[in-house]
Amino acid sequence: MQQVNAAIAAGTWPSPPGPALYSWGANYGGQLGLNNVTYYSSPKQVGSLITWASISGGGAFTVAIKLDGTLWSWGRNGSGQLGLGNTTEYSSPKQVGALTNWLKISAGSYSCVAIKTNGTIWSWGNGQSGKLGLGNTTYYSSPKQIGSLTDWANVAVGDSHVIALKTDGTLWSWGSNSSGRLGLNDLTPRSSPVQIGALTSWVDLEAGFNNSQAIQSNGTLWSWGNNYAGGLGLGNTTYYSSPKQIGSLTTWLKVSTGYCDSFAIKTDGTIWSWGLNNFGQLGLGNTTNYSSPKQIGAGTLWSKVACGLSFTISTKTDGTLWAWGKNNYGQLGLGNTTYRSSPNQVGSLTTWLNIASGNYHTVTTKNT
Repeated sequence: MQQVNAAIAAGTWPSPPGPALYSWGANYGGQLGLNNVTYYSSPKQVGSLITWASISGGGAFTVAIKLDGTLWSWGRNGSGQLGLGNTTEYSSPKQVGALTNWLKISAGSYSCVAIKTNGTIWSWGNGQSGKLGLGNTTYYSSPKQIGSLTDWANVAVGDSHVIALKTDGTLWSWGSNSSGRLGLNDLTPRSSPVQIGALTSWVDLEAGFNNSQAIQSNGTLWSWGNNYAGGLGLGNTTYYSSPKQIGSLTTWLKVSTGYCDSFAIKTDGTIWSWGLNNFGQLGLGNTTNYSSPKQIGAGTLWSKVACGLSFTISTKTDGTLWAWGKNNYGQLGLGNTTYRSSPNQVGSLTTWLNIASGNYHTVTTKNT
């Protein structure tokens, strides 16, 4: 056993199968992490490590957390969004500080917000409109703690706003409030967290480019903000500055929002979409906009969904990966740049785990 432990410490003992990191699509800022700026239209492994736990795609950058709780980033960095204390662009993963207690991460167009295992919340990057939640509009190139509370549970970053969930089920927001995306019943921007209503029943959330969506513990789905092309799913194109329930169903489980298009998965494993559909990003086999949820196919195995800028990726419970929508940079991972208006399987593997998308790139993890 001493020999085994020594081999593990020396890094010569075989590692158990774990989550490897893959990326594809646009790479003009090195956001694929492949140590180059070459575009790829099919999955490419990022390094050889199999220790990646969670990922998030920003506008043209990527952030990820490893199983050991360390935080890593790469890609464009003009606003300090990589959190590395500078504005240098990197085309391969770089560790953010030396801490090992990062738990959750969400990247926006030019900023990031993360939660640690101790329940504290941190932000960095572009501070325009107060979206870093630090009480100002200053840009920061390294993580700064938002307040002193230790009860943050989840966070989602949009283009210029943030919504976050606490352990008590309350929902909070800050940043730009154009179109009412903060859900505070006004259009005033906020530079520090403000509670949305008084409910304590929120369980899932998503910040789109200019709107927000959330699910309550009773399975109801809610949306607010910009409603161009029916992106709120409310059957109209009216903007709302406070949460409005989408229909009356109580079977919604997960939600994802992109640029005026949204997706949700129900408890029965079906997947639904609504909003802007000019590139077939709703997966409905056409380019028609819909202002209320429409089911994509008849499948009941959908597990996760993530929205890029006019494209979508999703996994099924059998571990397969699917993509549809805009594909000008090969972001669908199908080996070409052909647009698709219905789900197409990415390869034949059945080991895909987590998924994330930036504006024009995709990042995933899979079991090795």
